[in-house]
Amino acid sequence: MGHTATPEITRPPRSQVRRLGGAALLGSSIEWYDFFIFATAAALVFPKLFFPGESAITGVLLSFGTFWAGFIARPIGGLIFGHVGDKIGRKRALVICLLMTALSTFCIGLLPSAAAIGVAAPIILVLLRFAQGIAIGGQWGGMILLLTESANPKRRGLMGTFGQMGVPFGVILGNVVFLVMGGITAESSFASWGWRVPFLLSALLFPVVLFIQLRIEDSPVFRQLEAEASKDEAVKSRLPVFDAIKQNPKKIILGAGIMCACNSTFYITISGLLDYATRELGVQKDPLLLVVLLGSFFSAAAIFAAGAASDRFGRKPLMYAGGIVVALAGFPFFWLVDTGSLGLIFLATVITGIGSSLVYGPLAAHLSDLFEPKVRYSGASAAYQLAAIAISGGTPFLMTLLLDLTHTSMSVAAYIAIMGVLTAVSTHFLPETHKPAEQAA
Repeated sequence: MGHTATPEITRPPRSQVRRLGGAALLGSSIEWYDFFIFATAAALVFPKLFFPGESAITGVLLSFGTFWAGFIARPIGGLIFGHVGDKIGRKRALVICLLMTALSTFCIGLLPSAAAIGVAAPIILVLLRFAQGIAIGGQWGGMILLLTESANPKRRGLMGTFGQMGVPFGVILGNVVFLVMGGITAESSFASWGWRVPFLLSALLFPVVLFIQLRIEDSPVFRQLEAEASKDEAVKSRLPVFDAIKQNPKKIILGAGIMCACNSTFYITISGLLDYATRELGVQKDPLLLVVLLGSFFSAAAIFAAGAASDRFGRKPLMYAGGIVVALAGFPFFWLVDTGSLGLIFLATVITGIGSSLVYGPLAAHLSDLFEPKVRYSGASAAYQLAAIAISGGTPFLMTLLLDLTHTSMSVAAYIAIMGVLTAVSTHFLPETHKPAEQAA
């Protein structure tokens, strides 16, 4: 089913919508920062700290395996908090997820290395990463539904970007902190304690959680659903997760397929590339982190522009174009990266970043509007997190494995091209959800 027309819904005043947008951008930026600093640490620090007895390539693979654990957990979080969000509210589910992310990330910063507590160290690392993944899996649906369900229907695409832009801003924050810590500590100090500081800074998320809890109302769509359910219990789904999957399997699978291009190129850039360029091409760590940081600014701007443009031209044209750009950029990406030139690596990340942002910008509004309100949190989260386990978490691992097996980056380039094609094909088979004349729920 598509979205249901409900013109009687009273939208919040603009001042509250602006406050929500600001809180969402800040909260999602810090939460994705928490999730992504693990990717940086997995590429640069964790192999030696938690897998010291392994060869270089095995240590990297094991480290990326712990990184993947967060993505295995994300669909579980999406299912759990999809149910919670559809039953008791978008805001309540979001607040719980934000708290879980902050606590698990903070604890990673306190975790002793394998040299101190042996095999318990990597086991606890995986468990904390798993908790992080469950929280992130539930967070996205709550954040984007608060934004898109509170927005004027003609500005859903634009409003959704305030949650989506948290991804590149999270990368920027993480890289800035790692660059600062790398700059003010010796290499030995960074390996022993400097890497912990970015994780401990996750405590900054707690004031944002408090603000959302005290100053932000739940979405008007959910509040109306609650009001109608008080008169007729059949209005709300008793088991929203199961109903969403049973009623919308095609939309969930294709919704995940849309994300192939943006998820694969993004995680190659923020994690796989860091390992490959520093270990195989001899590129210095700090300048490479700066390149990824600068490229993220372009991605953030492209996400905002694509989301806004989708309110005018529709979601599908932007996402289809993004898939094609990524498909065409796969081989040129590694032709540029393999030069070892920082300027050309930057150009490569910008090109693929713009392509993936054309998909990611309209995605929040598109996925949410694919599902009716009573199962919307569950359906949108299921699609988003299915892509996380199928594509996102495994990409750095797969990239490292492909490079080791084929001894050429062209195998990874082919993988990127295939992901772009899958995005374009998935977009083609889903309906257009942007209907400017309709006052959508």
